[in-house]
Amino acid sequence: MIHGVILAGGRGERFWPLSRADKPKQFLKLTSEKTMLEETIVRVSPLIPLERVKIVASESMCEHIIAAADNIAPQNVLAEPRGRNTCLAIGLAAVHLRHTDPDAVMVVLSSDHLIRPPEKLVRIIDDACAVAAQDQLLITIGIVPTRPETAYGYIKIGEQYQTGRESQTFKVVSFTEKPKAVDAQEYYYSKDYLWNSGMFVWKASAILKAISECRGEIGKQLEEYARTIGTTSEMAAREKLYAEAESISVDYAVLETARNVLAIKADIVWDDVGSWLALQRYKEVDGENNVVIGETILRDTYETTIYNDCKGIIATLGVSDLVVVRAGDITLVAHKTRLGDLKKLLKDIGDNDATRKYL
Repeated sequence: MIHGVILAGGRGERFWPLSRADKPKQFLKLTSEKTMLEETIVRVSPLIPLERVKIVASESMCEHIIAAADNIAPQNVLAEPRGRNTCLAIGLAAVHLRHTDPDAVMVVLSSDHLIRPPEKLVRIIDDACAVAAQDQLLITIGIVPTRPETAYGYIKIGEQYQTGRESQTFKVVSFTEKPKAVDAQEYYYSKDYLWNSGMFVWKASAILKAISECRGEIGKQLEEYARTIGTTSEMAAREKLYAEAESISVDYAVLETARNVLAIKADIVWDDVGSWLALQRYKEVDGENNVVIGETILRDTYETTIYNDCKGIIATLGVSDLVVVRAGDITLVAHKTRLGDLKKLLKDIGDNDATRKYL
C-alpha cells in the first residue's frame, strides 16, 4: 500500500517573529486559510487516506499536531526525542511502516511547501509509486526551475528511464546543494537540471537497504531499534537511537552515493516558502510592489513586505525594500538584503536571558 510520511520537524526560524518555538512555520497559515501542515495532508488525500499518513516531528510538537490536524490519531505521529536531520527521520518512519506493511511504498513530503495545482502533483506521485512498487528504486521529485535560484539544491538528470507512465523519469547523474549565482544561471538555461524538492517516493524496504549500504552504522542502529517496535522498551530504544545516531540529511547520506536513484520531472508551481521574501512570489502586490497583510497605512512605500498579525495598524512613510512584521509582543523591521542574517539576530536574542522568551 501507499503511505504518506510528512516531515514536520523544522523550526521555521526565517519566519520569526510569526514563527516561534511553540508555533513553527508548518502551523502557520501562510499560503491559505489552512495551516501549511493541513495543506500538505489535504493535497495528497485523493491518493493517501488520512489513516495511512504518518507525521514525524519533535516531541514538543506532537500534541500540537494532534490538536491542529483534524482526525490525526496519536499513533500516526512519530515523536523525535531531538532533531537528527532527514536521514534518521525517514529511517524511523520506514522501520515503522515495514513493521506493519512489509511492501509499504513511502511518499515522503515536507510540511511547509507551496504546490499548485495539487492534482498534478498527485498524478506525478501516483506514477512514482507505480515505479517504486516494482523495484528497489529511490525516486526524487524534481521541479522544473523557473529562475536561477541559489537557495535550492539541484539535480542533474541524465538519460530517460522508461516506465510506461505519463510522467517523465530520468536517471540521476548528481546533486548540487545551493550553487553560486553563476552556476545557478547555467543550470537554469541548460535544461539538464531540476530543483531538488525534498519529496521522495520509495519502498520502505528499499530506503532501509540503501541506508544500510551507504551509512552502515545508521542502518545497524535502525535495525536494532526496529526489533523493539511494539514492546515496552520501544521509547527507551528510540531515545538511544536519537542520542547515538549521526545527524545527516538523506541527500548526503544516501542519494548522492546510491546507484538506483531516479528523478521524476514535475512541471508544477513549487516553493519551499523559505523566508519572508517568498510572500512576494505568490501573494498579490499593490501598485508599488508591496505585499500587505493585515491593517496598514502606507505612504511613499515601495517593494516592502508588511505583515500585521495584531490589532491596530502598521504605518510606513518613505521606505523601501523592507520586511516589517508585527506578531504579538514582537516587531521585526529588516532590510530585504539582510534576511539571510536573521538566524544571527535570533542567536543574539537567545543568548540574552532577558530576551530569550521571545524566540
